[in-house]
Amino acid sequence: MAAHIRRRLRKGATTTAVAAAAVAALAASQAPAAPLAEGATGGDQQAAGGESGGSEDGAATGNSPYYTDLPPLVTPDRPGSSSNLPAATGSAEAGIPASVLAAYKQAERTVGTTDPACRLPWQLLAAIGKVESGQARGGQVDANGTTLSPILGPALNGQGFALIKDTDGGAYDSDAVHDRAVGPMQFIPSTWATWGQDANGDGRKDPNNIYDAALAAGRYLCAGGRNLAVAADLDRAVLSYNQSTEYLRTVRSWFAYYQRGTHEVPDGSGVLPTAPSTPTPSPTPTPSPTPGGTTGPTPSPSPSKPGGTKPSPSPSKPGDGSTSPTPTPTPPRPTPPPKPTPSPAETFGSLENAGTGPLTATAGGTFEERVSVRARNALGAPMAQLPVTFTITGTTGTLFDGGKKKVTVISKADGTATAPALKAGEKTGEFTVTATAGTNRPRTLTYEASVTARQADKIVRVGDKALVAAPGEKFADAVTVKATHKGIAAPGVAVTATMVKDSLGLIDNDKGPYFKDADGKPLRTLDLTTGADGLLQLPEIFADENPGTYKLRLTTEGGGSVVIELTVQAPEETAPEETETPEA
Repeated sequence: MAAHIRRRLRKGATTTAVAAAAVAALAASQAPAAPLAEGATGGDQQAAGGESGGSEDGAATGNSPYYTDLPPLVTPDRPGSSSNLPAATGSAEAGIPASVLAAYKQAERTVGTTDPACRLPWQLLAAIGKVESGQARGGQVDANGTTLSPILGPALNGQGFALIKDTDGGAYDSDAVHDRAVGPMQFIPSTWATWGQDANGDGRKDPNNIYDAALAAGRYLCAGGRNLAVAADLDRAVLSYNQSTEYLRTVRSWFAYYQRGTHEVPDGSGVLPTAPSTPTPSPTPTPSPTPGGTTGPTPSPSPSKPGGTKPSPSPSKPGDGSTSPTPTPTPPRPTPPPKPTPSPAETFGSLENAGTGPLTATAGGTFEERVSVRARNALGAPMAQLPVTFTITGTTGTLFDGGKKKVTVISKADGTATAPALKAGEKTGEFTVTATAGTNRPRTLTYEASVTARQADKIVRVGDKALVAAPGEKFADAVTVKATHKGIAAPGVAVTATMVKDSLGLIDNDKGPYFKDADGKPLRTLDLTTGADGLLQLPEIFADENPGTYKLRLTTEGGGSVVIELTVQAPEETAPEETETPEA
């Protein structure tokens, strides 16, 4: 019971002043985190995008009390240094029990995978864990991360606290009358029922387990598409935990302190907080302020019984005895019904790659891989029935099957949405496919893709007639080749034709047969392309004055090659026939 009484209750005015001074000193001595957003108050619980991150009472903890200890004014380390200091170099307050620290970092990694846009820092979880439970009572947890004894807040019975009647039959908080905040991150049962996680893989969602609780807190803080690198979003996230400006400032001070440096200490040896705040009575309702900032008048009391004396109307002017005319009542405008707040299971949380492999295809071909993503809700579970739009950006001419550059696909029960097959354009180069989902704060994933030149793994000469020309003459027979890829004709394949001295094409030839360029000058290398049927007829080939046997090598994108012999020789001279002379 004494441990419960020492727990965190709202601070009085004196403690507030001390905390404010300490926070100011911290701000002067420490590198700041995201700055406290102007106008941040405990009443702003609406997350960005109109999605609430709180429970039905407006806060994860039910606005339970909390520890108000502030960090030391001496920072753990100098500006710009490591945030993982050895135990010998950090203050005692900078030490975090090993299992607790591991749970915070694991939660950061998990949320960073499923909701990278949230940018959850583990130091924020550590700050909340410090003010909520003193890091699980200094790390009093077993090997699995479960607290050695339950950590329970006071009964939320409306006596100085919120009034929250039992929602779990006492299953989590052992109280069947009122709810209590439970575990090292102090979730009330109704909030845990929605946000609870199984982070240690034991098959249970246990608010008393630091791994489960830290991941639940991380997902809760990221609700509604918050980006915790933005000061206003971070403030809203912390206030969704406890609707108190002093709570926000206390968490902020520890957050900044832990960002300056921490070190690991053994479980059970963490520094316990000693400064609880005190409960305050439930506030008495005050008159609502008018739009001009003044307090509205108190309505006159109705007569105590029918037939009683009615109050005299006030004169319109002093002393004239006249009365003001009775104003015609204006009919009240109907109040629009409030929009229901989506539950975390209905709230879009993140978009992730669902196993898409490398996106590469040859020009004019079909990509074997299809772009696939998986949508998750705010709890990290697969989210179905979510529209995902895929868009192609680039100049290769690539389109989705059906001829479109943009398509929308609805995610399936497992959260996956797969785009139609990609049809490569004729132009080689790089392009991107972007998947986008969500309206208030869209999530996007971008995939790099490429179109490569058409390929042929084989090229052969069509025909086997010897190719012979006299010096200075043209080869009478044209050279025709055919390129194939996996046995199928390969149209549009780039072919390089080169006059060479050796079969491997390592040494170019500077004499013998040649092609001609547009100006009629000799050319011994040409870049060509196969036709629709994979066939290619080479331009005319000419022989210079050097007789001999020469080689023409043709290679393709994809590894195909062929070497063709060209012979330059003078035609054989025919000896004149001898004429017989008749005998005399």
